[in-house]
Order: sequence, then structure tokens, then C-alpha cells
Amino acid sequence: MVYVESWDEFVERSVQLFRADPSATRYVTKYRHCEGKLVLKVTDDRECLKFKTDQAQDAKKMEKLNNIFFALMTRGPDADISEVSGKEQAEQQQSKKGRGRRQ
Repeated sequence: MVYVESWDEFVERSVQLFRADPSATRYVTKYRHCEGKLVLKVTDDRECLKFKTDQAQDAKKMEKLNNIFFALMTRGPDADISEVSGKEQAEQQQSKKGRGRRQ
């Protein structure tokens, strides 16, 4: 197990790990409320990457990582993840006129 100190390095190595073997890669989140710690783990049973934080602002970063993994899982491991964003852009797209039921 390797604890990665830098968030950007963790995301980059996690995406590389997923792209190398998408069917065997797992992404696990663990939150301990009593300690206020969040641990993210990405593994393919040969290599294990972990990132630990106790900062509340890292929840937004975790949401973006979730969106990256969702995009890779649905579009395939060769998908372009540069367009993947967080919650803000999704909310802007939903608020456009002509979408959904009229109220």
C-alpha cells in the first residue's frame, strides 16, 4: 500500500491504474466520522494507491474524481476526461431553457 501525499499525483496514478486494467480495478472510499478522516483507495490487487485527508474541502475533489471514474467506466478506458467536471457545470446545464417539463 502506498499513501500518496499529493492529490494531483493520486488522481493521475489512479486513472493510469484504471486504464491499464479496467475490469480488475476497484475504487473504495472510507469515511470515519468520529475522526473526521476520509481515505480513498484505488487497487487492482497488484498495486494499491491510497490518499488520506481530514480536510472538508477535499470532498469537492473527491466528487470530481468520482465523475472521472464514472466517465471512464461508461465511455471506456480511452475516453477523454478533460471535459469531466464537478457539480457546478452539471447544474448549469440543467438550468437551460427547453429542458425537462414545463412548470
